[in-house]
Amino acid sequence: MTMVQVRLPPEASLADALRLLGLSEQDADVGYGLVAVVPGLQVLRVTEEAARRLIGDLAAGRVPRDLVDVFSDPRVEPQEPEDR
Repeated sequence: MTMVQVRLPPEASLADALRLLGLSEQDADVGYGLVAVVPGLQVLRVTEEAARRLIGDLAAGRVPRDLVDVFSDPRVEPQEPEDR
């Protein structure tokens, strides 16, 4: 999965974010949902394929660059005692 940051009004829903991004619920982790970071800035998780399409849409100007950023979402796991 890939993390996408969107700038939307604080009352925005996951459906609002997907509409802005031109994505469907099948492209998103609906269980994760739309998570507010600070008022007006939210994140959601999308599939790798959806992220590739979104990056293309950003480059082509079909999605507003000032409202959307795409980030990796690496898996975070606890360290094993021998790794410390």
